[in-house]
Amino acid sequence: MSGPVDLIWWITAVEIPAVAGLFWLSWRMRSELSARLESQREGHDAEMIALRDGLADFKLDVARNYVSIPYLKDIEKRLTAHLLRIEAKLDHNVPAA
Repeated sequence: MSGPVDLIWWITAVEIPAVAGLFWLSWRMRSELSARLESQREGHDAEMIALRDGLADFKLDVARNYVSIPYLKDIEKRLTAHLLRIEAKLDHNVPAA
């Protein structure tokens, strides 16, 4: 009779608390992992918003402070016209050799 009693005692005294402890440990680790993931997600979201704002500010700065393509083409045409006039003057003033 001591065989089944020892088995029931073993299950009651050792196995049930051990399984309960492992279940509690895994549940606690899972909840801590969920909390860490959520805090990292919030941090990454905040960083993403900051990066997007920085990029928008940079784009605005480039649009304000750098020349546009039509303006650059206008400057190029004016410079080319001036250079052609200088070249014509120089060709006109050169005596024939």
